[in-house]
Amino acid sequence: MTTSTKQASESAPVKRPMPGWIKAVIALVAVLALLFAGLRLSVLPGLRDLFGTDTYDRSGPALLKSVQDMSRYEAASGNFQVVVDLEKDSRFLPSAIRGTRTLYVGAGTVDAYVDLGKVGEKDVTVNGDRTSATLRLPHAALGKPALDPDHSYAVSKQRGLLDRIGDLFSDNPNSERAVQQLAVQHIGDAAKQSGLTSRAETNTTSMLDGLLKSLGFKEVHVSYGS
Repeated sequence: MTTSTKQASESAPVKRPMPGWIKAVIALVAVLALLFAGLRLSVLPGLRDLFGTDTYDRSGPALLKSVQDMSRYEAASGNFQVVVDLEKDSRFLPSAIRGTRTLYVGAGTVDAYVDLGKVGEKDVTVNGDRTSATLRLPHAALGKPALDPDHSYAVSKQRGLLDRIGDLFSDNPNSERAVQQLAVQHIGDAAKQSGLTSRAETNTTSMLDGLLKSLGFKEVHVSYGS
């Protein structure tokens, strides 16, 4: 072996295996990056635009399931908004490990109606010369609250470590279902206290008064109740 070859051999670096603790640190960093990737992207929404996404609507045609004849007179409609703060904690683990807290703004409408289909022959009285009419109608009722998806949204959502890990391996389309149901419930309760049914009865009376007077009646009396 020549002198130059011997020197080159001595100066060449010796490859050593990576220590186990370094491999463990790298694996931990990778897991943490996966856990908090969604959080970083939500805090900096501009990062999503770097990758770009295309949306395709491959939905099938809508099918007509049934047709119902309506006899309700929709006399009033109320718009409501509620802030739902729903927290779920584990009995044995701290919230940082297992638990969720969602702050949700729910917007929706509730209609008040009078069911004219329940009016019978005995509920309508007309005098002989058809100048006076008396009507007895059922009380106004409230329809089911309808949540407006365009104006309802989650303000914040806090999740424990185990919940975040679970979200990585599952896609739960009903993750906000609980807060949506609570929003609908609170909106319905608010509608009962809003006087919406009284407004509906007043509007129904005005509608019938104008309709019957346009047909030649001079007096129109409308009452509500059985």
